Amino acid sequence: MYSGQQPIFILKEGTERTSGKSAQSNNIAAAKAVADAVRSTLGPKGMDKMLVDSMGDVVITNDGATILKEMDIEHPAAKMIIEIAKTQEQHCYDGTTSAVVIAGELLKRSEDLIEQNVHPTVICEGFRLAAEKASDLIDSHALQVDKDILKEVAKTALTGKSAGAVKEFLADISVDAVMAVAQTGADQTVVDVDDIKIQKKQGGSIRDSTLVDGIVLDKERVHSGMPRSVSGAKIALVNSAIEVKKTEVDAKIQITDPNMLSQFLDEEEQYLKSLVQKFEEVGATAVICQKGIDDLAQHYMAKSGIFAIRRAKKSDMEALSKATGGRIVTNIDDLSSDDLGSASNVEERKIGDSDMVFIEGCPEAKSVSVLIRGGTEHVVDEIKRAFDDAVGVVAVAHEDGAVLTGGGSVLAAISRDLRSYAEGIGGREQMAIEAFAGALEVIPRTLSENAGLDPVNTIIDLRKAHSEGKSNFGVNVYEGGVADMSKSKVLEPSRVVEQAIQSASETAVMILRIDDVISSRGVSPEGSADFDGLEM
Repeated sequence: MYSGQQPIFILKEGTERTSGKSAQSNNIAAAKAVADAVRSTLGPKGMDKMLVDSMGDVVITNDGATILKEMDIEHPAAKMIIEIAKTQEQHCYDGTTSAVVIAGELLKRSEDLIEQNVHPTVICEGFRLAAEKASDLIDSHALQVDKDILKEVAKTALTGKSAGAVKEFLADISVDAVMAVAQTGADQTVVDVDDIKIQKKQGGSIRDSTLVDGIVLDKERVHSGMPRSVSGAKIALVNSAIEVKKTEVDAKIQITDPNMLSQFLDEEEQYLKSLVQKFEEVGATAVICQKGIDDLAQHYMAKSGIFAIRRAKKSDMEALSKATGGRIVTNIDDLSSDDLGSASNVEERKIGDSDMVFIEGCPEAKSVSVLIRGGTEHVVDEIKRAFDDAVGVVAVAHEDGAVLTGGGSVLAAISRDLRSYAEGIGGREQMAIEAFAGALEVIPRTLSENAGLDPVNTIIDLRKAHSEGKSNFGVNVYEGGVADMSKSKVLEPSRVVEQAIQSASETAVMILRIDDVISSRGVSPEGSADFDGLEM
């Protein structure tokens, strides 16, 4: 700066700027803090978190994605870590905590390298090479999938959650549900998890949960005179109102004579009667309507012994169409017997304190329902989250046809292989690849910490086992030490591990490359005394 010259302010007052090493260390500290927040929930011995929002609503969970979603996080680098959990949840349904913990550890180790004057871009290049190599190595550890393995995958996903006590029971349901909706083509299997409708209802115990080969609707029949149950049902799916149609434009009907009024009302009645007769003609014994049903139409339906539901959700209608094989009809006049879906039973049952309609026994059901029960609302919510994870991982494993052993075994094997790979790379990137290899061991270390074991001894035992070629060995959280995870039946989809490594390394690289944070959020002048803008 020239002597006597006034400083030139480029950024407006109230703008905060941190740059260089302080920006990096701030971002890394924020990311590590987020990773530490969920770290204690990892594994079978992980603990739960209780989250209370501003409205006083309580969520009790150990699902990483849910915890991070419910936390009100301000720091921009911390938000990037949360994005990892979101991506993991969307693509793999499980492994959210692992992905976040790996990202936190990568950043922690890169901080040590930065202090040794290794440039961030060199670290980023090393991490990129390590992530690519890790992706190739995963394929070599993959195991083939069958139905028994899918059950073990579901049980592994449920272990350590509140649903762990009934994991056998829920694993069976989740595998059966996925197998029911899976569509196998010539060269691939596709499972749309949205075809598995999950309904929650508090009351009863978790073991009262059931899989229905059809759809469960949180609705009741529209008229008490209708039959409670219909066997061998033919179901009409209608997405237009069973009411007298209103004119599209404003219209006025002039009535000059009392008889004309009576004629007008009779005509309305006749029109509704003809709609109900149409259902009778085509042989429909149950009607599911997306819109409203007129009171008079309800009366005629009850007289004809037709079971009817109104204001069903659009998603439920689509699921019913897939389950019953019926077509959704907009114009009732065009309804034919070919449009009807079929189910062996349509029944209204009292579940807890409300009525629900079960449409079951659909012969070619491509959409199924699972009714989740539990003692309290919080229990039901957590069971549903656990069940969502189980269904998700089974679907992913079934689609990919490949699973890996769990308990940190695959990550320990990749860590071992990456260390020998680093030796052949040379240069400063070697240090970054070694740091990456060390960071992957955070999962077995955290598993042993959460189980109350000595993490140092566990890692030493694990490395020893893997150096002897025992690639399936992982942390035995129940008895201490290490054990063969393929014998213990601890399995997870290969996509979960691959996505966790990829997301964690990409986000770590992105955070490392930031050396300047300019925040233009309005701050009081007092708060920005140490920095008044960008000085030249």
